Amino acid sequence: MQLPNLEIASARRLLKQHFGFDDFRVPQAAVIERTLHGGHSLVILPTGGGKSLCYQLPAIAIAEANAVTQPRPITVVLSPLIALMKDQVDALQARGIAATFINSSLDRQQREGRYEAVRDGKYCLLYVTPERFRKPEFREALAHRRVALLAIDEAHCISQWGHDFRPDYTCIPELREAMGRPPTICLTATATPDVQQDILAQLGLSQFGTELDQCQLFHEGIDRLNLSLDVEEVWGVEEKLASIERTVARWQASGTEGAATIEPGCGIVYFTLIKTLCEFSELLHQRGLKHVCYHGDLERRDRKRIQEKFMSGRSPLVLATNAFGMGIDKEDIRFVVHADVPGSMEAYYQEVGRAGRDREPSECLLLYDQRDLATQMEFIGWSNPDADFYCRAYDLLLHEAESIRAFGYDWLHERLCDRQRHDRRLDTVLSMFARYGLIEDEFDLSNVNVTGNLPASLADSEDRDQKRLRDQKKLYALVQYTQAADRRQFIHDYFFATS
Repeated sequence: MQLPNLEIASARRLLKQHFGFDDFRVPQAAVIERTLHGGHSLVILPTGGGKSLCYQLPAIAIAEANAVTQPRPITVVLSPLIALMKDQVDALQARGIAATFINSSLDRQQREGRYEAVRDGKYCLLYVTPERFRKPEFREALAHRRVALLAIDEAHCISQWGHDFRPDYTCIPELREAMGRPPTICLTATATPDVQQDILAQLGLSQFGTELDQCQLFHEGIDRLNLSLDVEEVWGVEEKLASIERTVARWQASGTEGAATIEPGCGIVYFTLIKTLCEFSELLHQRGLKHVCYHGDLERRDRKRIQEKFMSGRSPLVLATNAFGMGIDKEDIRFVVHADVPGSMEAYYQEVGRAGRDREPSECLLLYDQRDLATQMEFIGWSNPDADFYCRAYDLLLHEAESIRAFGYDWLHERLCDRQRHDRRLDTVLSMFARYGLIEDEFDLSNVNVTGNLPASLADSEDRDQKRLRDQKKLYALVQYTQAADRRQFIHDYFFATS
């Protein structure tokens, strides 16, 4: 297949034509040039740093250069984020670019229509989740196309050392082989040196390999100088409320502070627990502070409505759990407040990265209450069941399926968790089983059926203990960050220093 002989001047022409920008940010031009010459890349840029353009523009260039080639080339984008897929595809289609997504949000008729369009060569960009490749009808449709480029978004999900490991991503090496080992670009905002090396190892790539498997690292730093990184030690609800009110007042009323002009702006206040979010929401309403709330227990229609109000500026303040943010591409978020301690430096940095994408001054404030650590430690316990718990859950699903189908989640939870109602380890187990393809991703369990063997890593006590210890260390690093004399330097060392 012909790769376009694209000089940077021509790339700038496509950039202006399709995206309206006059020039690239660093290191976009270098990444795009390498991609168009068939090279592999690992790209680490902060949230809002322009990662998507690094594969979108090559996809357009490849499609235009091979417009009459049969089968027509296509760029496949693997992403775990269904909401982000839709946002990106909508934006591309609005620019006249032939892009689409196929995921579980589509009904059968819509999926079949898009399969047919893929076969017919109507798209140059296709967004899917890795688990879509389990579907024979999808594999058959894609077999009619030549995959010219593979882009792996949120590439840290490949690594068990990462903060958001997804077992579905473990199949990507096999998918690359099935696609003919196309040029591959991996993109993420957060990857420590350990995670970087694990990503490459999982994909069979190397920074020092042969020409065929050599992957160049593009890491231009993660520091964003327009963000102020502040920590305030607080004790209890009243001090948190007062700090939130001061921050909102500072950014929602125009004026001056010192020599700087403060423009009105919108912001996000993050909470760990839905219960705490709702309590603060009631208190802030009592104090006359208007806002909306976003969390995972809301109906999908309500989440969409709230997101649209925030994006349009009609509701400039949102109280949210970490369910809010993925796919939020709003340039003028002026402040992000963490009302509770996050679970890791990676999660914290991704969330503050939603502020100031327009490169204007923005505030990131972490309210540090030591008592919040107990909640995060409990979360670590819930998200890291030991090997015995995994084995017992698998055994019950395998041998007591009839009872589970009849009596559901509560029956299974009671037998595994000794009637401890708030123990969420079973949720983690079911999620992991679904991601590994052992069960369908439906937690009412009314049709549960085990379709595979328990993965060895889940039954390995040492492996499970190491995973829990890694998560505890991530939380401890967050605590160290709050005490650091130079927080920017701490972030740099955390994401750059070799372990």
